[in-house]
Amino acid sequence: MTAPSLDASAVTAFVKDATAAPSLLNAQPWTFRFRRDDGTLELYADPDRALPKTDPHGRGLRLGCGAALFNLRVAATAAGWQPETRLLPDTSDPTLLARTEFTRTAHPDEALALLHAAIGRRHTSRYPFREDDIPADLKDALCEAADLEGARLVFPDTWHVQSILHLVHDAEEDEARDPDVLGETERWTRTEPAGEPRPSDGIPAEAFGPRQSGASSPVRDFAVGRPVPGRDWAHFETRPHIALLGTESDQPLDWLRAGQALERVLLRATSGGLVASLVSQPLERPELRWAVRDPESEMGHVQMVIRLGYGPEGPATPRRPVAEVLDIV
Repeated sequence: MTAPSLDASAVTAFVKDATAAPSLLNAQPWTFRFRRDDGTLELYADPDRALPKTDPHGRGLRLGCGAALFNLRVAATAAGWQPETRLLPDTSDPTLLARTEFTRTAHPDEALALLHAAIGRRHTSRYPFREDDIPADLKDALCEAADLEGARLVFPDTWHVQSILHLVHDAEEDEARDPDVLGETERWTRTEPAGEPRPSDGIPAEAFGPRQSGASSPVRDFAVGRPVPGRDWAHFETRPHIALLGTESDQPLDWLRAGQALERVLLRATSGGLVASLVSQPLERPELRWAVRDPESEMGHVQMVIRLGYGPEGPATPRRPVAEVLDIV
């Protein structure tokens, strides 16, 4: 069966799964274009959903788009297709991030296909986690997931975890003094109670999690000083499990690869019973980002800090309808 046999209904299902990916402030900075004539599906960055103050170089945007691309690959593979993706296929159009072709296969990548069930279950959890240790074999599986996508995942030692916590605190203090960053955060976060009309993007109040008593866990407070009715305080884990995801170099191609690796790690973690939240505060400050890197690893550039553990699943955050992000031509 040739690639043009892929029909619009299948593409719509793939894109729906793709858009379940995490993105900075849940801005969902992606669009897709399906070309009927050759059966290719293109992924574009959406400049209107960029975060110029929080993410001036577009690194976070491309991480989110890479995560969406990975979900797309998983969905297609689970449906019996073999996706072949080329990253940054057109140097004249920097918004075109990937082009994917599809062929039918009787032997899909089983490891990818098995992750499909986790797409709908993966939600960021900003709630307290238990103090339970993560088994060594599960940590190894997460490191292997990153490696399969051309990235590296390391679990820093206790000393470096504490250093990262201090860097997160420093980054939050910097943000609190930056009205432009605060304004961007407020634009994409919602403090209205559940049930009131809301946009199909951004982070709703119920996904903020409780306010943290102390500063033992690197969980971002998206309320940024605004009142949130009904929001409680809670003690978080005192020994957070932190993983660093990184790449050898630090170019747009690396950011797309890191986004795919990030989502593969998150889906594998979900399959293993873990929940996670993402920690990007110090990575958004160039003067702090270098210090996040684990000095004992060979990782060149940290692309994301991941908090992992056992605890309550976070609530689902809104997603734009597929019709808004998919163009069929």
